[in-house]
Amino acid sequence: MRIIWLICGLISLGLGIVGAFVPLLPTVPLVLLAAFFFARSSERLHQWLLNHPQFGPAIADWSERGAISKRGKWAATVSILATFAITLFLGIGWKIILIQAAALGAVSLFIWTRPSV
Repeated sequence: MRIIWLICGLISLGLGIVGAFVPLLPTVPLVLLAAFFFARSSERLHQWLLNHPQFGPAIADWSERGAISKRGKWAATVSILATFAITLFLGIGWKIILIQAAALGAVSLFIWTRPSV
């Protein structure tokens, strides 16, 4: 079972890293998921992720306080707005736009109601 957790952790981390450059992929949730998987598969990788200068603070903030940094909140908001703007620009059907607006609105509400660091 450890090998499955490890593979899931590596996939999550890889997608999280890609998400730092692609607006539709969320970085922090995927890195948090990778930390969860690594905690069950590899203590060495789990510690590496917790001590990582970029990923470690976000993981600690979330696990200790359920908090998201203000910078992270603003980055997520800009990404959400860019995604929605692209959808509008492409002229996607109004039903899809409404579904996307509801989903992105719910995500924004979740993000902004978390404590800030």
